[in-house]
Amino acid sequence: MPSETEGDLNMKSRKTTKVVIGFIVFILAMTVMWRIGLVESTAIAQDKHAEAKHGGHDDHDDDHGDEHGEDHGDDGHDDGGHDGHDEDNDHDEAKHEDDDHGEAKGGEDKKDGHDGHDGHKKESSGGHDGHSDEEEEDIVRLSKGEMKEFGIELATAGPGKLYNYVSLPGEVVPNADRLAHIVPRMSGIVREVRKTLGDRVRSGEVMAIIESRELADIKSAYLAAKERISLAEATFKREEKLWKKKISPEREYLEARQLLAEAKIKLRSAEQKLHTLGFSDEYMEQLPAHPNIAFTRYEITAPFKGTVIEKHIALGEAVKNDSKVFVVADLRSVWIDLDIYQKDLSFVRKGQVVIVSAGHGLPDVKSRISYVGPLVGEETRTALARVVLPNTGGRWRPGLFVTALVATSEVKMPLVVPKAAIQMVEGRDSVFVWTKEGFEPRFVKTGKEDKLQIEITAGLKPGERYVMKGAFTLKAQASKGAFESGHSH
Repeated sequence: MPSETEGDLNMKSRKTTKVVIGFIVFILAMTVMWRIGLVESTAIAQDKHAEAKHGGHDDHDDDHGDEHGEDHGDDGHDDGGHDGHDEDNDHDEAKHEDDDHGEAKGGEDKKDGHDGHDGHKKESSGGHDGHSDEEEEDIVRLSKGEMKEFGIELATAGPGKLYNYVSLPGEVVPNADRLAHIVPRMSGIVREVRKTLGDRVRSGEVMAIIESRELADIKSAYLAAKERISLAEATFKREEKLWKKKISPEREYLEARQLLAEAKIKLRSAEQKLHTLGFSDEYMEQLPAHPNIAFTRYEITAPFKGTVIEKHIALGEAVKNDSKVFVVADLRSVWIDLDIYQKDLSFVRKGQVVIVSAGHGLPDVKSRISYVGPLVGEETRTALARVVLPNTGGRWRPGLFVTALVATSEVKMPLVVPKAAIQMVEGRDSVFVWTKEGFEPRFVKTGKEDKLQIEITAGLKPGERYVMKGAFTLKAQASKGAFESGHSH
C-alpha cells in the first residue's frame, strides 16, 4: 500500500508540473502576441500621422501599411491555434524580430523621404538661403572693447583729394621759440641742485641755488640807498623850512636838495640791478626784513613750463654769471626741419599739405609747411622747409629722422578711401563695411590712386561707414571664422 501511494503521488506531481508548465507557456505566448499587436498599432498610428503630414508620400505609406497588414493577418492566424505553443513560440519570436526590423527600416525610409521632401523645399526656395549663410559666415562681430583693443577705426565714405607728392628727408628738432638757455646771472658757488635731465619744471620753480658775494653787495647797496634817501629827504625838508624863514642861507638849501637827488639816483640804480637779477618790487619791499644769511642766496628758476634737456651744473661748483647751467624746452610743440633738394625747390611752397612719417610704430601726421628758407646751404646744397607739429603726447622726440610727403598738386575725387582700408578677400579688392549685424566684407572696384589714398568707383556708397584703420585685423578674424566653420562641418 505505501508503494502504491507513492506512485499515485508521483503521477499527481507530474500532472501538476505539466499543468504549470503549460500555463506558463500560455502566459508567455499571450505576452508575445500582445507585444506584437502593440507594435503594429503604434506603426499604423505613425503611418496615418505621416500620411496626413506628408501627402506626397502616399505610395510609400500604402506599401508600408500593406506590409503591416499582412503581418497582422499572419499574427491573427497564429492566435487561432492554442495547441503546440512550445513549437510555435520560437517561430513567433523570430517573426517578431523580423517585424521590428521591418518597422525600423520602414521608419528610416519614411525619414529619408521626409528629409528628401525638406531638402526639396530648401532647394525650391532658391540659392538665396545658401548665399545668406555664406554672408553670415563672412560677417565679423566685435564689441566696442575689442574694436579699441585691435585699433579699429571707422570713417564715413565720401569725396576726397588725390595728391602728387614730393618726398623730403628731415629731422625733429626742439621748437626754438620755446627753448631757454638758463644762466645764473650772478657769479657764485653752487649750494643746491634740485633738477636734473628729463625733469619737468613749472614756471618760476627753483632749479638750483648758488651763494654769491656779489649779490650780497648789490642788496646791501640797495638797503643803504634806501636809508640814505630817507636822511636826505629829512635834511631837505628841514633846510627848506629854514630857508623860507630866512634863517639859513640859500646855499645850504640847495646843497640839501642836491643830496636828495643823488640819493634817489643811487636807489634807482640799486633797484635796477636787483630787477635785472629777477627780483620783483614786492621782494625788494620785504628785503629789509630778511635775515642777513639770505643776502647771499640766489635762486635759479625756470622761465616757463617745460623739460630739462641739458644740465651743466654740479654741487660745489663755481659758476660765472654767463655760464649755461640748464637748457629747458617746451616739447609740447616741435619743429620738423626738411631738406629741399634743388630739383624740388620749384614745387615746395609755404602752406602746402605735408604728411610726416617716422615709422617704428609712430603714426603718420598731417600738417602744413610754415616756413621755406630763402637760402641754399653751401655745403648741403639744400634749402630749409619747416613744419610746426603739436607734440602733446611727447612721441615726436628731437633727433628723430623723418620722411615728409609734400603735396605739390591735387585732384578732387567723388569717393576715396585710405589704401590701408583695401584688403584682398577671395582674390578681390574689398572694404569692410559696418552694418547692424557686424563688419561685412564688400567687393569694390578701384580707380586712380596716390601714395596714401585710392579712388572707389563701385561697391561702396557715400555715407556708408567703413573700416579706415585695422582692416587687416578684421580680415584675419574673418579668415579664422571661415576656417573654424569649415572645420566644424
